[in-house]
Amino acid sequence: MDLLEVKSISKTYGSGETAVQALKNVSFTVPKGEFVAIVGESGPGKSTLLNMLGALDPPTSGQVFIDGKDTFSMKERELTIFRRRNIGFIFQAFNLIPELTVEQNIVFPVLLDYKKPDKKYLEELLAVLNLKERRHHLPSQLSGGQQQRVAIGRALMTRPSLILADEPTGNLDSQNSSEVIALLKKTAKKYEQTIIMITHSRSIAQTADRVLQVTDGVLTDFGRCCE
Repeated sequence: MDLLEVKSISKTYGSGETAVQALKNVSFTVPKGEFVAIVGESGPGKSTLLNMLGALDPPTSGQVFIDGKDTFSMKERELTIFRRRNIGFIFQAFNLIPELTVEQNIVFPVLLDYKKPDKKYLEELLAVLNLKERRHHLPSQLSGGQQQRVAIGRALMTRPSLILADEPTGNLDSQNSSEVIALLKKTAKKYEQTIIMITHSRSIAQTADRVLQVTDGVLTDFGRCCE
């Protein structure tokens, strides 16, 4: 069953002679549990696409369905709640709250939803992410790789069906990059989640189940690794 369905989305910034068409009639589907890498040259296309998949930026035309729901047909409050509960975001810059500990950063999205964190699940995540010994540390007391693991834990804490990762290894060395990608794949399989990741690294892209490329606003699907 498809978790994500993208139907003919286009995005244009500006108008007239200064208009920039970041995406041109992009369509694709992603089944539940698939790990997809999006590659391409520097430009607005990849990030624009990820922002639309995450319901952060509406397309100029077209539709995005997540688990059968048309995200951009929702009203703002409904969309905010849906996004918080169904989509986990992992950023290149980690975006951790510096005044909060590892544990507090991870549970923060649950508290935003006025819910109590699932303590058993939190302990499981801390163990999977190898952060139990660091749970009371602040981000400034962690290495880059550890900070990215905290960011992954935060994205997983709400048990979202979709994880969107924007250059999650961009600030890491090769060893930490490999560890983060292996961890993402492990947790996605364990928790039956779908991952869509932007990366400039061809070697990292090849670890995904499927690779998409955005060039001059046009999407090319290179298919699944086993096909």
